[in-house]
Formats: sequence, structure tokens, C-alpha cells
Amino acid sequence: MNETGSTVPRRQVGRLLRQLREQAGISLMAAANELEFSRARMYRIENGEVPVRKHDVIAMCGVYEAPGHMTEVLIGLAAESKAKGWWHAYGDVVPAWFELYVGMEQAASRLRSFAPSVIPGLLQTREYAEAVFRAWHGDDDAVGSAVAVRLERQSLLSRRLPEAPRLDVIVDEGVLRRAIPDTLGMQKQLAYLVNVSTRHNVGVRVIPFAAGPHRAASSGQFTILEFPAVGTASPEPATIYCENLTGALYLDKLAEVETYESIWGELEAIALGRSDSDDLIRTIIEESDG
Repeated sequence: MNETGSTVPRRQVGRLLRQLREQAGISLMAAANELEFSRARMYRIENGEVPVRKHDVIAMCGVYEAPGHMTEVLIGLAAESKAKGWWHAYGDVVPAWFELYVGMEQAASRLRSFAPSVIPGLLQTREYAEAVFRAWHGDDDAVGSAVAVRLERQSLLSRRLPEAPRLDVIVDEGVLRRAIPDTLGMQKQLAYLVNVSTRHNVGVRVIPFAAGPHRAASSGQFTILEFPAVGTASPEPATIYCENLTGALYLDKLAEVETYESIWGELEAIALGRSDSDDLIRTIIEESDG
């Protein structure tokens, strides 16, 4: 296994190739026979355990009759899987329409998000999401499409099989007070945060202004994703996802993950408890009513 390379694009390649094979109605054994691969090699490729060569990607996409644009994405990802670290620039090797993070989100067993500036997408209401995307897109159709995708993603929190992931969110108080133009829509969003945190798999906590400056203040928004073990295989390594204007950084080296775990521990130490967080959110709703 390539220990220096990022496992993230490799895992994405495996996940997508498995999806394409299943969509084509081809069993793993039948695909292995057609491609003249061993069953073990097919299994390692689909589980993201080994880098995949360009000509293997082309051969597999041919057998699965994958669309041309998907083959290009996979070739790009396969090339990236040999890189030492991994930065996904939107519209670069992998086009912007293909949202890599969503695949990881769907596969995760636990997600922890720090939200210093905006409510995380998985907990946004329609009105709030529309306001967020309107700041990016002037076009109504583009806003509508983006909102639809965002709301569709949220279904993973209530799915039954596989079991819904655990989502823990720590939100800065400033996020709750940074209102959208639609006052009623903002109140609805805040009420939703209180309601959703009653679910067994969702937790929302707030860092109050009174906590003052803290170590995570300069980290920006980030999400820690953890993955379940599948069968006897070891689970995918925990991954840190950090997004900015031009792309996203995926960190999965142990030292990197430990740094963010340490930051998360500090955030938990200064955040209000669940009940006090709910009380603060209700207070902000009442203030906005006046």
C-alpha cells in the first residue's frame, strides 16, 4: 500500500467503480473474470486499498459501459491517488459538478462539524439554504438546483439502512445572530436546530460570545468524518474536510487527524451543554421577534 499518498481519492475511485459495476448489474466475480483480475485485487480496488492505474480504470469503465464524463473523473482521481497530500480544486482535474464530499458523507458513521460562520448544510432549512446560495448565484434556477441537492443530502440523517450516521455540530453564537433577510425564515431555521437536536443521532451545541477567543478561532469551518468497519476489513481512516472558496482540503494522516481531534476537544470544553445551547437559541428567536 502506498503509505505516503492520500487515501481519499483512492477510496473515491473504489466507491465509484463499485457503484458503476452494481449499476451495470455485474457481479464482482464476473467483472474480475472479464478483466482478468483476481477476486482479491478487485476487492482491494473497490475498497480503496490500492492505487488504480489509468489503463485499469479505462478497462473497468469499458466493461461497465460507464459514461465518458464519469470515466474522465475516475482517470483524474486515479492520477491524484498517487499524490502525497490531496487538494481538490473545483473545476480542475475533477469537475465542479461532481461533489466528492457527498460520497464520503454518505459513507460516514459519524460526522463532527465546527461552524464558525454559517450553519452546516446538513442542518439548513430551505429558506436559509436559499439565502446562502443566493449570495453565490444570481440565477434562480441555479439557486433552486443547489438547494434541492442540499436538502436531498439531509435524508441520510433519517435513513434506516445503512444506519444513519451520528452528527455533532458546534456552532458559534455569531452564526445564530447573523440573520438572513427573511426574518421568519431565520426563526424557522433556529427553531429547527432546537428540534433536530432531540433526535438520538444529532447534537447541536453553541459556543457563546462569553467564551472569548479560542484555539479553533483561526481554523475555519471543518468536518471530521469517521467510517464504519465493513466485514473483516479495517475501517477507512478518519478524514478531515476543510473547504474554502477555490477548493477543499482532505486530511487523513494520523498527525493531522489528531490535531483536529485536539481542537474538537477544546471546542467541546468551551461550548454550552445541550440544554443551555437550546435555551440560548430560544432566546435569540425571542429577541428577533421583538
